[in-house]
This record gives sequence, C-alpha cells and structure tokens, in this order.
Amino acid sequence: MPVISKIVLQKHNKERYSIFTDSGAGEVYAFSVDEDVLIKYQLKKGMELDESAVADMLFQDDIRKAYNAAVHYLSHRMRSEGEVREYLQKKEISEPVIQEAVDKLYQFNFLNDEEFALAFVRTQMNTTDKGPEVVKMDLKQKGLSGTIIERALKEYPLDVQVEKAVQLGRKYAAKNQKDSSRILKQKLEQLLIRKGYPFQVISIAMEDVTVEKQEEFEMDALIYQGEKLCRKHSKLSGAEFTQKIKQGLYQKGFPMDMIERFMEDLDG
Repeated sequence: MPVISKIVLQKHNKERYSIFTDSGAGEVYAFSVDEDVLIKYQLKKGMELDESAVADMLFQDDIRKAYNAAVHYLSHRMRSEGEVREYLQKKEISEPVIQEAVDKLYQFNFLNDEEFALAFVRTQMNTTDKGPEVVKMDLKQKGLSGTIIERALKEYPLDVQVEKAVQLGRKYAAKNQKDSSRILKQKLEQLLIRKGYPFQVISIAMEDVTVEKQEEFEMDALIYQGEKLCRKHSKLSGAEFTQKIKQGLYQKGFPMDMIERFMEDLDG
C-alpha cells in the first residue's frame, strides 16, 4: 500500500497541494488536492493510502474544483442554476460532480433561481424595450421553471407594458413616416409582437400611437414611394409602366384615389 512521502504546496496555485507517495520502488507524484480536501482527510507524511480512499478524495476534489469554477463564474453577475450547469458541462465535468457542486452553491446562497428571475425581469423591464413574452422566453432558455417565471413576471405590470409599448410605437412611427398609414400600422403591430408584447397590450398601445397621417402627409409619403417605383421601373413605358406603379403603390397601402392623383400629376 503506497505511503505519502511528501506534500508540496503548488507554486502557481497556493490553494492546491501535490501529493507524492512511495510504495517501495521510489517516490512518485500521485495526485493533487485542494486545501479543503487536504484538511478534511488529514493528509500527512507517512499516511497509508488505499484505492477507495484515494478515489473518494479525488471525487471530493473534483467537487471542490467545480464549485470554485462556478463561484468564479457567478462573481461577474447573478446566474440561474441552468446557466451554471451548462457552464460546468462545457468544462466536461461529470453530472454527479455537477450535482454536488450545485447543492453546495445553494447551501452557501450563491444560487437562488427565485431571486435571479425577479432581478432579471426588473433589469429587462428597466433597461430594454423587451415585452413580457420575450422576457419569458429568455428565462426559459436559462432553465427556469414555469412556476418561477410566472411569479417573476408579476414584476412587469400591465401599465408598464403599455407605457413601454407606446414609447416604442411612437419612436418607430416617427422614423417611418415615408410608409403609408396602413403599412405603418401593420409594421408597428408586427414590431410589438416581435418585441414580446401581448395582443391586449398592443391593442391599448395602438390607440395612443398616431399612425393615421393627415392627407397632405400621406400624399408626401405616396410621392416618396412613387418616385422610388418610377426609378425602379424607368425602363418600362406606356400601360406596363403605369400598371407597375399603381400596383406597387397599392401594395404599399396607399388608397386608390390618391394613387390616381399621383399618376395624373405624373402624366401632366
């Protein structure tokens, strides 16, 4: 049975120790352990080691290394249990070791999915234009349970959702005045859906966002789009040219009476 012949503090990691043994054929390096494992098993020179004891030490040492890696990962910001598990899996750490490390993280309050979810929802609500459905999807991707997600989303009340949707809608409408009123409304609704706002919120928000332009501004948008179409189809002539322009403007949401006025001015 090998006997510990020497214990040496590692130069590049002051919390780990190299263990050397001698079984009669000369001293050899055996393994290394964290300081906590060294103390737990009371390793010292002259101590005999059997295979089962060494296997248990190395398992505990793997847990300690996984735990330390996770603590370092968590030092940058709060993370969910799912994120920590994924991080450790990428380091090719075995599932039994990950489970022990995660249990230890909960024991010392480094992990708390409830608090993480609440903080995440508040941060997304206050610093982004994401609606609750996108926030919910983000939390699912981070491995949070449905129950925890639903409780956390109560931090994102309806009135705040509407306020943010209105702000987003007004900003978008102001930047897209060259679209027809009908297309602008469609695009805005699609934007709010992509951003994760439910239909109830979109319906309320659309009442506060001006998408129906006065006729003179609608005509300005039509002229802008019409001139673009004219340049696009400049190689055409006659009825084919007229048809392409009319068709293009209609598809862009402009009313036919305004299209006819534009075509009359074009012919004139």
